[in-house]
Amino acid sequence: MQINLAKRLGKLPPYLFAELDRLKKEVQAKGVDVISLGIGDPDLPTPDYIVAALKQAAEKPVNHRYPDYEGLESFRAAAANWYQRRFGVSFDPKTEVCALIGSKEGIANFSTAVIDPGDIVLIPDPGYPVYFSGCTFSGGEAYFLPLRKQNGFLPDLGSIPLEVARRAKLLWVNYPNNPTGAVADLSFFKTAVEFCLRNDIILAHDLAYSEIAYDGYRAPSVFEVDRARECAVEFHSLSKTFSMTGWRVGFVVGNPTLVAGLGKVKTNTDSGVFQGIQEAAIAALEGGDDTLRQYCATYKQRRDVMVTALRDLGLACDAPKATFYIWAEVPKGYTSASFSERVLKEAGVVITPGSGFGNGGEGYVRLSITIGTERLKEAAARIKALKL
Repeated sequence: MQINLAKRLGKLPPYLFAELDRLKKEVQAKGVDVISLGIGDPDLPTPDYIVAALKQAAEKPVNHRYPDYEGLESFRAAAANWYQRRFGVSFDPKTEVCALIGSKEGIANFSTAVIDPGDIVLIPDPGYPVYFSGCTFSGGEAYFLPLRKQNGFLPDLGSIPLEVARRAKLLWVNYPNNPTGAVADLSFFKTAVEFCLRNDIILAHDLAYSEIAYDGYRAPSVFEVDRARECAVEFHSLSKTFSMTGWRVGFVVGNPTLVAGLGKVKTNTDSGVFQGIQEAAIAALEGGDDTLRQYCATYKQRRDVMVTALRDLGLACDAPKATFYIWAEVPKGYTSASFSERVLKEAGVVITPGSGFGNGGEGYVRLSITIGTERLKEAAARIKALKL
């Protein structure tokens, strides 16, 4: 029997981080001590008070059954209260908040809720690969918005042709940005909201990195802009903020029709987030500012060490104000892929080729600072030994 998979799968490149993991294992199989600066997976542990809350919640028989599809009302209320404290914006937990199995799941499923075949989706390039995969699975047509250094890695919405804007259904933005580490101020979000309202486009903001910030920077929410609620949703994850990547919990807030649409997709495709994890997430959202400050101080120290080392190697890069990523230019004579491959095979260091985030990432690599300072220094020393 010949088995043919869905044609839509052929439109997707290999998932970037799965491919990196495969190559890393190949090198490790040769006995190399590999240092991974690839995936953004915090090495700092989930704070003890969150783990303790999960232990307590896991012992409750009521939490052993199917959870509410939209999330516990208490979790949604905690998310809304966190938004009120953090951004000064109010949401109705019943209609404007929905629990997610991590923001990746919500981002992927959001396209299912709003995109019909042939709709244009405006996607940042470079950008998080799931924006494109969600578009593809829904039969949408991707229109890529270049993020260029000379524009602060912000998309030029004014450059979008009128005929494209008229057909577009959804715009993705992500600040603080993965992979570039760039940030945006409220004036950018004001421009984005006005653009979307003018062209009847849904605005989806991925705010996963808002709390990993340095040098006094505080990331804004799109909902600090007037009328954003008419067109927007915002995705937040506990993964980065509270070192909970493996826990798979996040939430979406915003326009009630859009939140309900995503909720309807989820009721038909998953059974919600384990209630014990939601109770632990409530504990996370209601406390822990001191731990977050400590973790950000650790990432800042690592950022400074790695930026200095990369510049000493002749690799141009900015010190990001947020995220735990460094976006560095590759040396002359290399592509993103060829440089990453050489660094992995000859130095035993995993870095992510910028081209894996889209054509606009060519000429760059992304380095994650989610390992200890001494290992970062060792990684830099190994790369330096290549005599680039």
